[in-house]
Amino acid sequence: MNTVIDNLDVYAAGFRTTVSLALLAAVGALVLGTLIAAMRVSPVPPLRWAATTYVEVVRNTPLTVVFFLVVFGLPQVDIGTDTTRLPFFRFAVIALTVYTAAFVAEAVRSGINSVPAGQAEASRSVGMTFGQTLRLVVLPQAFANIVPPLASVFIALLKNTSIAAVFGVAEALQRTQFLVNRFGNEVLWLLAGTAFGYVVLALTASALFRLLERAVTPVSR
Repeated sequence: MNTVIDNLDVYAAGFRTTVSLALLAAVGALVLGTLIAAMRVSPVPPLRWAATTYVEVVRNTPLTVVFFLVVFGLPQVDIGTDTTRLPFFRFAVIALTVYTAAFVAEAVRSGINSVPAGQAEASRSVGMTFGQTLRLVVLPQAFANIVPPLASVFIALLKNTSIAAVFGVAEALQRTQFLVNRFGNEVLWLLAGTAFGYVVLALTASALFRLLERAVTPVSR
């Protein structure tokens, strides 16, 4: 226990990186996932097929494989070859974004489908395009309906950041491995400290999403 307390600064540094990874990937996944969801409900068949293929392939691919494809695949096509500033951190954000976007897309699509079809038809009857209807009428209501599933997706993202430790990103789990190598006889306490940190972050995120859900509930009624 004393080892955990004596190395709180190491834990803090690791969890700062974890939170940074999660926040950046969450923003990227929300943007990309919303775009993919819009493609899935698009009246243009090739867009629907492309989006469906993306979702089905990525959702059924292990996250570790996605990391390997991003970390080792992108440099092969001259993307991300600059190694002067946290390259693995950037790759980790990309991998987490690409993977989580598939789950966000399904959540957003379910929200879109929950909006009464009559509202979209009414919007088109007054001359609004598909894009305008989606952006101004459908998506605001869809997001109000999908806060709980999005919360689950983003909490899972928070825990998925631990995969980045395998690729040298100094997030919480990688820092824990460093401590375990130094204090092998305290491994259980060290792992318990890391688990406690993840629990605190997950509960905090859950509480924030509950507040968000209460804030947007009147909009959905």
